[in-house]
Amino acid sequence: MPSVRPGRVKSQSGAGNTRARYRRILRFAGWNLAVTWWFELFLPRIGLRKVAERTRARRMKRFARRFHALAVDLGGLMIKVGQFMSSRLDVLPPEITAELEGLQDEVPPVPFPAIRVLAEAELGLPLTRAFSTIDESPLAAASLGQAHRATLGALDAEDTGLNTVVLKVQRPGIDEIVDVDLAALRKVGGWLSHVRLVSDRVNAPALVEEFAATSLEEIDYSHEAVNSERFAADFAGDDRVTVPAVVWERTTRRVLTLEDVTAIKITDGDALRAAGIDPSHVASVFATVMFDQLFTSGFFHADPHPGNIFVTPITDGSSARPWKLTFIDFGMMGEVSSSTRSGLRKLLIAAASRDGRGLVNAMRDVGVLLPTAETSELERAMVQLFARFGGMGFAELREVDPREFRDFAEQFGDVVRSLPFQLPENFLLVIRAMSLTSGVCSALDPKFNLWDSVEPYAAQLLRDESGNVVRDVADQAREIAGIAVGLPRRLDEVITRLEDGSLTVQVPSIERRVARLERTAQRAVSAILFGGLLIAGALVRDDDAVFGTVLIVASAVPLLHALFALRRG
Repeated sequence: MPSVRPGRVKSQSGAGNTRARYRRILRFAGWNLAVTWWFELFLPRIGLRKVAERTRARRMKRFARRFHALAVDLGGLMIKVGQFMSSRLDVLPPEITAELEGLQDEVPPVPFPAIRVLAEAELGLPLTRAFSTIDESPLAAASLGQAHRATLGALDAEDTGLNTVVLKVQRPGIDEIVDVDLAALRKVGGWLSHVRLVSDRVNAPALVEEFAATSLEEIDYSHEAVNSERFAADFAGDDRVTVPAVVWERTTRRVLTLEDVTAIKITDGDALRAAGIDPSHVASVFATVMFDQLFTSGFFHADPHPGNIFVTPITDGSSARPWKLTFIDFGMMGEVSSSTRSGLRKLLIAAASRDGRGLVNAMRDVGVLLPTAETSELERAMVQLFARFGGMGFAELREVDPREFRDFAEQFGDVVRSLPFQLPENFLLVIRAMSLTSGVCSALDPKFNLWDSVEPYAAQLLRDESGNVVRDVADQAREIAGIAVGLPRRLDEVITRLEDGSLTVQVPSIERRVARLERTAQRAVSAILFGGLLIAGALVRDDDAVFGTVLIVASAVPLLHALFALRRG
């Protein structure tokens, strides 16, 4: 694990001393964890749930604004953390995601003289010799580096067949900044591992290590160049996708030179329409291309935010489609193992066919559920979820009466919370890629419905796998045979548990009523204690004023408990 080295490291925002940076990140995380614990865990326990709910939106917005300011000021990996949070439209409230959206493009640039020094040291020659011209105004500024447009010299242009290129240079001191940020994130991950609400479902330290591995790869530009060529090979001959060529003679670990492929930003609807391109068609093609990466090749772009994808018009008539999707920035790539990819395909097919049981089985195959989890109630919940909300797009879901969501959560919340969910290794990038894909498609077409893209894609997967029908039938036959062999033993176990009285049945509605009865009993005990202490204090006070006063004051504790428990009930 990289250590945090003392001394001064000048970040892109002038954050200064590494220890001060480290402490600042931990102070921010610690304070907000404490605030969340107070409002979301402590207040509901003492009957003040409505107070927490009434202030939640304001607190979320304030947290997002403060994190936005922290990330812009510190830069480094804090920008990456914010970008990930802004993409989680499915988990985080809009108060957070809307505030953090600006982090996709909002990063202050490094002055060009500092960029020149680093680039010349890496390339081993002056930039005036390496390039014919170079624009000192940055084309783009990202959290780990920035890009400048340049032109190659005559000999390089002849050798590569390129003229205009993009020179991507790391931010000076970024290695030390990444070390500090990862050390702070590891500390926060350790804190979260002691929070049962989090640790029961997510291995926070493992997620941090996955994020660390991805980040360290991302600051190695030679690794990004290799990823670019591998991605291009996966889509060779595909008229939907194009990738910039790498100029290897002008590429090192900290400097990357690529073909200039700047075109229409994918979410620029006005520019797309002006070029005669239908944004809704772009959304459909983009979703399918991302599905191909995740479910077919297994090597996928894990950072497909709008700044990393262009729509390039084709004017030479070489393609039936008059445009292509151009992907750039291959520093953050993910790879899905064949077994996980198979599970993801099953997940997609089950979701498209509204198969609740199949969806739960696929979740088990992917590793989201432990193999030993009892999932019959979850299957029932998924069936009802699909029956009511299946096929709806984001726009339709916004129009659903919130009481329906509350009723569903009340009915199945206990079931979902009791299951041993987990986030498998290397799954963070899959979630990020799909979240960003959904966000980009929704920006292109407000009426975009992910189901419209999922269903034909899932149908194609089923057709592609039709040759495996015999194997699937054999697998099902083995599964049924296994159930038949084990059935007598399971029946014997049930009968034995009935005889010895150890059979238990979980009924969430009855459990909630029992919980209310327990709270009523607790209130009664508190009321009795209050009365006893108050009367005892009044009687004793005549003989011992101090002890009597203590008893009277102590009676306030059970009184407050009874009042708060009554309010909560």
